[in-house]
Amino acid sequence: MRVEIWSDIACPWCYIGKARFEKGLAAFAHRDDVEVVHRSFELDPNRAKGDTGPVLEMLAKKYGRTLDEARGMEEHVAANARSEGLEYRTEGRDHGNTFDIHRLLHLARERGRQNELLDLAYRANFAEERSVFDDETLVVLGVEAGLDEAEVRAVLADPTAYAEAVRSDEREAAELGANGVPFFVLDRRFGISGGQPAELFTQALEQAWSSRVLQPVAVTASGAGDVPVCDVDGNCEV
Repeated sequence: MRVEIWSDIACPWCYIGKARFEKGLAAFAHRDDVEVVHRSFELDPNRAKGDTGPVLEMLAKKYGRTLDEARGMEEHVAANARSEGLEYRTEGRDHGNTFDIHRLLHLARERGRQNELLDLAYRANFAEERSVFDDETLVVLGVEAGLDEAEVRAVLADPTAYAEAVRSDEREAAELGANGVPFFVLDRRFGISGGQPAELFTQALEQAWSSRVLQPVAVTASGAGDVPVCDVDGNCEV
């Protein structure tokens, strides 16, 4: 069974949702028969490369809040992350264009190192004092994930490398009705939107496993109440 996850490295609920999904997967009896593929979704695709800025100032401007209020929003997300055993810095982080990261994730998928690179990128962005929006940091992360340095540099130097793969993922997300991330599609039968509890992921995996007749993908969050997502306009619910 294949699980496809649309996400963006800039999305805190994708960071949290990945951890929750993995806990749900660990409790699934057929977990060794599940292939997980990470797909591209940019929350801010029109942001220019190199246009980076502090997260707190971005949040304050986007939501019309004070810096203290933005800091409170971040603390709320941080509490959710820490409840899943994830580190989360509420200050000192940058926000920027994630297109190059997505391109490298496609390279990493071809080399069998996609999950490793994604975990490192999430950690660098949310838990460490490393900006993921400059090429040298991405080179370091790629090498740490097990990729060849020369190959990583070649992809970053060529803006067309894996560009269509990223755009294809984004078009497919739109066709499936995804208007926010994280967005999970299980075996092209069921869709789940948002950073759901681990137990719901286990239940969904069991349902998808037992239902082997192809059905249209339907986004569902039944029984989970309001679930935090980052939407297509880059708004992340807290």
